[in-house]
Amino acid sequence: MAWQLRGTYLENCNCEVACPCAASAFAAPATYDRCHALLAFHVDSGEVDGIDVSDRSVAVILDTPKQMTDGDWRVGLFVDERASDEQAEKLAGVFSGQVGGPMANLAPLISENLGMEVAAIEFSDDGRRHRVRIGDGVDIEVEDVASPLDPDGAPPRLTGTRHPANDTLTVARGRSAHFRGMGIEFSGDGTSGFSAPFAWSS
Repeated sequence: MAWQLRGTYLENCNCEVACPCAASAFAAPATYDRCHALLAFHVDSGEVDGIDVSDRSVAVILDTPKQMTDGDWRVGLFVDERASDEQAEKLAGVFSGQVGGPMANLAPLISENLGMEVAAIEFSDDGRRHRVRIGDGVDIEVEDVASPLDPDGAPPRLTGTRHPANDTLTVARGRSAHFRGMGIEFSGDGTSGFSAPFAWSS
């Protein structure tokens, strides 16, 4: 199955800024005993097995142990309610890792699949601010970090992260971040965030 996706990514988790898991290419443990993270993707343009999936959003919720590479992850998927049944199926295949690509590398770490929910997903970018709202239970906004020494300059970035979204991530902080769904609840106010473009193909 051939596919390619391009778009925008944001992340928020309950670690302190910046998340040690991403900053260390998954060598260091998370800040707390469990890591709760939302990975949100807006597909600006894309096609999966001949099906156009442009202008659709997907989000992945993670509940992992402190050391992510130990496995025992709990993972759930949210798919844009604007997607047709066929689009939802194709997007789920990519973002669950079933059809290869970056998310397939995480599959061996997952012990519990929390399922897939179809929901209203609103994704927006406004300069340094990035926001995703999912149904009534998720409202997360992160803002790229600005140096007080150069507030209008480029934000700091992490490179070589081995992160599935992008090997280079812009460091951000949760401005207003609340998640409740799939049996998981956390607040990411003031905690770690990232933003990045993503471009995947297989």
